[in-house]
Amino acid sequence: MSNLFDAESATNLTEFTVSELSGSIKRTVEDRFDRIRLRGEISGFRGRHSSGHAYFSLKDERSRIDAVIWRGVFSGLKIKPEEGMEVIATGKVTTFPGASKYQIVIESLEPAGAGALMALLEERRRKLAAEGLFDADAKKPIPFMPRVVGVVTSPTGAVIRDILHRITDRFPVHVVVWPVKVQGEGSGDAVAAAIRGFNACTTDGPVKRPDVLIVARGGGSLEDLWGFNDEAVVRAAYESDIPLISAVGHETDWTLIDHAADYRAPTPTGAAERAVPVKAELVADQARQAARLSSAMARLMDFRRQTLTGLARGLPSLDQLLALPRRRFDEAALRLTRALELNTINKRRTFERSASGLSGMPQRLSMMVARDREQVSVLAARADTAITANLKTYRAALSGQHRVLNSLSYKNVLARGFAVIRDEENKPISRAEGLSQGKPVDIEFADGRVSAITGRDAAAKAPPEEQTARPEKPKQPRKKPAAKTKPPEQGSLF
Repeated sequence: MSNLFDAESATNLTEFTVSELSGSIKRTVEDRFDRIRLRGEISGFRGRHSSGHAYFSLKDERSRIDAVIWRGVFSGLKIKPEEGMEVIATGKVTTFPGASKYQIVIESLEPAGAGALMALLEERRRKLAAEGLFDADAKKPIPFMPRVVGVVTSPTGAVIRDILHRITDRFPVHVVVWPVKVQGEGSGDAVAAAIRGFNACTTDGPVKRPDVLIVARGGGSLEDLWGFNDEAVVRAAYESDIPLISAVGHETDWTLIDHAADYRAPTPTGAAERAVPVKAELVADQARQAARLSSAMARLMDFRRQTLTGLARGLPSLDQLLALPRRRFDEAALRLTRALELNTINKRRTFERSASGLSGMPQRLSMMVARDREQVSVLAARADTAITANLKTYRAALSGQHRVLNSLSYKNVLARGFAVIRDEENKPISRAEGLSQGKPVDIEFADGRVSAITGRDAAAKAPPEEQTARPEKPKQPRKKPAAKTKPPEQGSLF
């Protein structure tokens, strides 16, 4: 009986194929773990597959899970996977039905423990870089030999001691330390205030204005150095008029102030070495340069002395040089004496001639004035005669042209009984087809103008019988024509 019941209950269970069961498990896992953050250590990473995908595992002390990064996601990762790296992976869990396995499909990676800080740091770096705070063109040169060095760091610890010791060994200069908090809450604001404080100093103030600044701190974790990633620190370093050297952390540690500084030193000791030269080397170099200068000057003087001696041998004596100019001078002095005597004689003769001519000057002037007056009278009479003759000639020519103009005028035609019909625009009408019924016209006769209105041609359109039966109008006595008005003539110009 029991066996029969077990057989019947077994037949009531849902029957699945292997593919159906694998698919159901896949959907259940993907719905439940659609998007998760998984922390673990990368294991079995051997680089990207030939297909471009990356396959490895994430493990902890007790478990392991397969992981995959598709080719398109891998190329966009900010942090590439490495063997043994502890990371936080973001993605979704899925199954692989062909082998009854599950795996995580990774969409992004970040270092474990510093993922949020790294993301924030990268976002801030991109923002400040877009504003131009990291441009190489904005960086200032570090002075070769500063007189005052400003140091922004903690007053205690090995950093300030290393910097002071290194500066003292290389080139002792005046060092001004601005003590600040270099770790923890408020450290970024303190560093930014110190940088701006140094820039506000003057050369004649109680605190000497530094020629170069060093912002330094020892090594530490990302959280320890976070104050130097503060936006206020980066902007203060960029706006500093004093050249700034950053020396934060060890050589492998990078912070945002390193990008904004004018020079990034790997260590605080390296910053001190960059800030000041080595005095002993400068003294030795100066001695070498002085020796070279002395030797060069000696060789130059010897060369110039030899050259001058050679040129002196080729020069003639003083008597030879002055013989010809002395002779020319004597001849010129002799000619000058004779020329002065002749010039005096000539001037005296000219003066005498001028004096004799001036004695009869009034009489000659009177004769010249009378002669000029007579010439003016003759020329005036000739001018009057010429003008009169020209006027007669022009008047005769003008009369002839006037007669020709009158003979060609249309008014002579009107005097023979013709008329000119003009329209409203005072334009002549030469044909009947240019007129329409009821249109005002102006008729010009020889003795004046009259206005009229055009009408239809009744005689042309009436039947023949009407034309023959039309009674004749009694003849009116013919009016005496009005006296003809003399057409206007063109006036004479004279």
